[in-house]
Amino acid sequence: MKAVVVDDFSRIENIGIKDVPEPFLAPGMVRVRIQAAAVGFVDGLKVQGLYQTKDPLPFTPGTEFSGVVDQAADGVSAPLPGTPVIGMARNGGLAEYICVPATDLMVAPEGLAPEIGASFFANYLTGLYALRYRARLQAGDILLVLGAAGGVGIAAVQIGKLLGARVIAAASTEEKRQFAIEHGADAAVDYTRADWRDQLKELTGGHGPDVIYDPVGGEVSLQAFRSIAWNGRHLVVGFAAGTIPALPFNLPLLKGGALLGVDLAQIARRESAVRDEAMRQLFAWLRDGELVPVVGRVFPFAEFRDAFTAMTTRAALGKMVVRIGA
Repeated sequence: MKAVVVDDFSRIENIGIKDVPEPFLAPGMVRVRIQAAAVGFVDGLKVQGLYQTKDPLPFTPGTEFSGVVDQAADGVSAPLPGTPVIGMARNGGLAEYICVPATDLMVAPEGLAPEIGASFFANYLTGLYALRYRARLQAGDILLVLGAAGGVGIAAVQIGKLLGARVIAAASTEEKRQFAIEHGADAAVDYTRADWRDQLKELTGGHGPDVIYDPVGGEVSLQAFRSIAWNGRHLVVGFAAGTIPALPFNLPLLKGGALLGVDLAQIARRESAVRDEAMRQLFAWLRDGELVPVVGRVFPFAEFRDAFTAMTTRAALGKMVVRIGA
């Protein structure tokens, strides 16, 4: 089969597609013929060896994928061969086939396009888990989404609206701010401006955001927390800015605020029932047409490097997806 293979941590232009053996179908595993795989910011860091953990070399990047079950190991009763599925793995998504534990797969809702399936799992599960189960977002709350035009951010914008919040999108360009508004944000601010907190104060009537959804990190995170409402909740989702901020402890004290971590990788292991409940809600929204997931650009398999470039240069609107098979 063909797969993207990282032999050495390097720039994405030095990584290519190679012919490799099909993955071994171990007990309890399911082999999936991949139709599409998403490329996220973490994937870009992993191939360069810049992520906080390093995958053993050689490896195939790609954590999110959609496809069709090709074969199940003896004793695995579901999902059956031919079943459309979406899934997540530590790596291996940018390939024609992947083997994963059957418990790591979700049967895709009927009619879900592979491109949407590949970009859906992580972003929307993270958004709903963070907003409903961690921050306890309520109807009428003010939600500030940092990095609102990226795949993670735009999912939070949409879910925030479905939960009844007033959503303010923070993004660095006019194009990105308009993109967020087109997908449900009530207002937008330019967090690259020195006076952006003044604009945020005006938009919230001096109240500040009740919940901050933060996949960005860096200095903007500290500035956002300084504007948080009394009893506000700041969700730490990631560090796309490349730096991890250090919060002075007097700020939570003065604001009565809470800093809440969101680590999708641990939800299935630590809170499997919550994960399953959240996915049922997401699938229900999909079926009812209340949620239309945002896909950015779709690239052919041979052009996978362009998907990484779009993501790592932070030029992406939505999530980048690589189409691999029919």
